[in-house]
Amino acid sequence: MFSHMNFLLLLLLSVADESLLSWRQSKVTPIEADLHHVQGIDVEGNLLWVSSVDAKAGKGYLTLLDLPSGKILKQVEVQQGKRIHPGGIMLDGESVWIPVAEYDRDGPTNMERRNKRTLALESSFEVADHIGCIAVGKSTLIGGSWSSRTLYQWTKDGKQLLKRDNPIATAWQDLKMDGDLLMGSGPVNRDQGAVEWLSVPSFELVRRITTHKTDRNLTFSHEGMTYRNGKLFFLPEDAPSRLFEFSR
Repeated sequence: MFSHMNFLLLLLLSVADESLLSWRQSKVTPIEADLHHVQGIDVEGNLLWVSSVDAKAGKGYLTLLDLPSGKILKQVEVQQGKRIHPGGIMLDGESVWIPVAEYDRDGPTNMERRNKRTLALESSFEVADHIGCIAVGKSTLIGGSWSSRTLYQWTKDGKQLLKRDNPIATAWQDLKMDGDLLMGSGPVNRDQGAVEWLSVPSFELVRRITTHKTDRNLTFSHEGMTYRNGKLFFLPEDAPSRLFEFSR
């Protein structure tokens, strides 16, 4: 019988499969703060936003840092009761979107929109699943459940437009929009990760970059990822964290 994995292999063979090894590691920035367990990132100019969780203390954080110093400019706690687990994030004009879920693969989640400068809460809506990452389009949001096995699409005021199984096997940890394409990054297995571009709403794979490991034995796409002006940024490690920048 033709299996789902056979289908995925054929799909990947039909897509240009690049390697991060063909990119140039242009910069490494040490982060001068204990971010505990990194979840998601976004970058704009000389600023870095990071979501992270300290499960032992029961706290989730959204942190704004200066680049290239790697020093904290502002940090807020985002947990609410049992909802301590922030996921992957994305900027949206003057705001940043961040899901904050219970530390449970079945949810629920507060989908928060915060001011990107003050990090103050602007609005939120609730989803009855663990949303681990979020991408922001012009008028809609796309979210992935725990390891992105289920994909959702909502309006920005929380109306659900779509729910479907993810056709890609990669366990995406951070999502972004690149124009009209959805980007997802995460581990494929213990030794390899990937950054993938998909069309929306078909979720057909159109581009893929496989990622290798840092010198601390974590794939670059293990956690936080963003893509700005043709550059890939990764924050895969917990403290001491490092922001890796790759250029063509």
